[in-house]
Amino acid sequence: MTAPGTGRGIGGRESAAEVTTTFGFPRDSFRILHVSTGNVCRSPITERLTRHFVAERLGVLGGALIVESAGTWGHEGAPMEANAETVLADFGADAAGFTGRELLDEHVIRADLVLTATRDHRAQVISMGHSAGLRTFTLKEFTRLVNAIDPATLPPLEDGVVGRARALVRAAAALRGWLLAPTAEADEVHDPYGAPLPFFRSIGDEIHEALDPVVTALTGVAART
Repeated sequence: MTAPGTGRGIGGRESAAEVTTTFGFPRDSFRILHVSTGNVCRSPITERLTRHFVAERLGVLGGALIVESAGTWGHEGAPMEANAETVLADFGADAAGFTGRELLDEHVIRADLVLTATRDHRAQVISMGHSAGLRTFTLKEFTRLVNAIDPATLPPLEDGVVGRARALVRAAAALRGWLLAPTAEADEVHDPYGAPLPFFRSIGDEIHEALDPVVTALTGVAART
């Protein structure tokens, strides 16, 4: 799994080499951005679990999937909450080296798929512009849509994970108006900030349950049992 770059500014994008982005990634890559409020609880858990599950399924072949996170009120430079680190350890995922980020325009511009913790986060991302509406979903919304997509209609992994991932986002966007949540709450992952470890673990389980079918659809590889 490829780690995010350290650069931040949008300036200089036009001078990037043809074969890479400004931040040094190959242009033939697919960027997933997880968004929550502070970028110290939910989105760090989701980011690192996504990386972990992709690596489990694809190994080095998952390097084309670049997974990042940010917060709408991001605690810039802050570590993730200790309880979030514990949740990641429970799943065998790596929490090392994480620092919080505030959501910036550049993050939305670069993302091929934005997955948010809540509908409010989704609305905030879409309000930033950058044609984000067709590629921004709450995590649970995206899971619901992905579960309705026939995997046989997606490009096979042998044709490349990037093409498969882009096709998945298009298919999910096409379904959005037809497959609604049973309740508004069904699309939310609640904020565990300041809560005790058992609540963090319950949120971790929620995120894991939502992520598993998403990563399976992205990669074409089911989780090992």
